[in-house]
Amino acid sequence: MALINWLRGLGSHEHKPRPGALEILKYIGPGLLVTVGFIDPGNWASNLAAGSQFGYKLLWMVTLSTIMLIILQHNVAHLGIVTGLCLSEGASKHLRPWIGRAVLISAVMAAVSTALAEILGAAIGLRMLFHIPLKVGALLTVAFISWMLLSNSYRRLERWIIGFVSLIGLSFLYELSLLHIGWGKAATGWVMPGVPAGSMPIIMSVLGAVVMPHNLFLHSEIIQSRQWHLEDERVIERQLRYEFTDTLFAMIVGWAINSSMILLAASTFFVEKVQVNTLEQAQEMLRPLLGNAAAVVLALALLFSGISSSVTAGMAGGSIFTGMFGEPYDIKDRHTRWGVLITCLGAVLIIFFISDAFKGLLISQMALSIQLPWTIAIQVVLTSSPRVMGKYANTLPQKLALWTVALVVAALNVMLLVSYVR
Repeated sequence: MALINWLRGLGSHEHKPRPGALEILKYIGPGLLVTVGFIDPGNWASNLAAGSQFGYKLLWMVTLSTIMLIILQHNVAHLGIVTGLCLSEGASKHLRPWIGRAVLISAVMAAVSTALAEILGAAIGLRMLFHIPLKVGALLTVAFISWMLLSNSYRRLERWIIGFVSLIGLSFLYELSLLHIGWGKAATGWVMPGVPAGSMPIIMSVLGAVVMPHNLFLHSEIIQSRQWHLEDERVIERQLRYEFTDTLFAMIVGWAINSSMILLAASTFFVEKVQVNTLEQAQEMLRPLLGNAAAVVLALALLFSGISSSVTAGMAGGSIFTGMFGEPYDIKDRHTRWGVLITCLGAVLIIFFISDAFKGLLISQMALSIQLPWTIAIQVVLTSSPRVMGKYANTLPQKLALWTVALVVAALNVMLLVSYVR
């Protein structure tokens, strides 16, 4: 409880009234759009690899990543609420041009890497269910998400995404109901850090799959689109308070689904001493162990995950690109459309040159973790600046917490590079 109260203070000051349950429900939505990004197909590859190779031992990485994510997403949402700027707009407006432009270009590349994993995952889901060739499935996915992005507003997209997240969660509840979970080992794994030999690439891919740079841009964009900064100070205070509830709820949902993936792999593949190298292999291994229905449910969950996260990746790419021109996300604007096209079509182009889909998913997640420290750095600089945030600028304890997260991410990246050199 003390931890939750401390986290609630990140980026907010003197929030006294307690929100009513029914009133809070009106503000649930932005956090769940972000949640989709870290239960995406890249997470599937990372988590299934973690569970099949190391059992329950890497569950701690999901816990750590989720705590870091709550701190970061809560903080970046406040940038949007207080200033009416998304992270990309804020970087373009308040940072030196060469710094802002360099980080934002790398963030666009990270969004392409994200979309690669999302579209690839949906295509794999289509191949599992209907035996559609991977590249055809990727094109079908891009066509569908383009329709969603071009024809739906934020609020309608939120309803779509909440539906997808619910279906994914129900799918994993069904899968877990069929399994014998070693809950004692799982409880230890969630809280006891350990780095087994050869696990560093998997740890880094789990980190990159949960704490994702495009989600930081996306969350601030969705929040600022509601233009609460134009209201009086009382409205801003209320939104700052309710945003934490939305973020905390959404991140806990994501933590549970990510954990379920590792639990599934640990209690099936690890027990059978099978190392998962493809998502199709995971499905085929589940069929004799848990039955045909479990295999079909897994494929459907992957498809829902790929489609919904592809939509949010396209939104993030559009937001980052148009923010470079000091503009908010607007699908009718040419800069936003260009950003969405660069993100989605760039990802599809890369998919056409990938020979190993599963390895491509893992590498895409590691690429995100390498870009992540730079995005965190510009976020902390902006939200710590009184010139940008006024009285809502980060306090010293909040700065320490945020920079600690940045240092942990940077240290893990160094460890990854060292593991590859060895």
